[in-house]
Amino acid sequence: MSLFSPMRYVASVDRIDLEELFAQGKRAILLDRDNTLVPRDRATAPDEVAAWLDRAKALGFRLCMVSNNWHRDQVMRSAGELGLEAISHAMKPAPFALNAGLKRTGVSKDEAVMVGDQLYTDVWAGNLAGIDTILVKPQATTDLWYTQIFRIFERRALRNLTCEE
Repeated sequence: MSLFSPMRYVASVDRIDLEELFAQGKRAILLDRDNTLVPRDRATAPDEVAAWLDRAKALGFRLCMVSNNWHRDQVMRSAGELGLEAISHAMKPAPFALNAGLKRTGVSKDEAVMVGDQLYTDVWAGNLAGIDTILVKPQATTDLWYTQIFRIFERRALRNLTCEE
């Protein structure tokens, strides 16, 4: 498997089967914020994402938001609204913030999964950290200018990867 290959590619966070992850021995989910949990063109997570997170907590998952967003106030506000631990300024694809997320959740790499919308940050960081990764489609078409450039290369890299709708 390459550094840029996710374990799975799913249409959205709320389509990830939590019972299946739990059965696979996963106990923690590290989650990107922008365009994974919170669409880039909104300030809050959609109701279906919040409900999915509530189900994850009810099943016993430990959750931690790991965001590259430099606006710490936005990250912490979203984390507070969703009841999550959070790390901002993560500097993904460097794996350091993911390792910090593992410490916060108290699980091993084998017990965690990283979920995010970007191949060259979220998936790469998870794979570098030795954590299984799930790529989700971006929840909005709005992106930062430099992310738009990465999306061009992402589309090319993902053209043969089937997305679970």
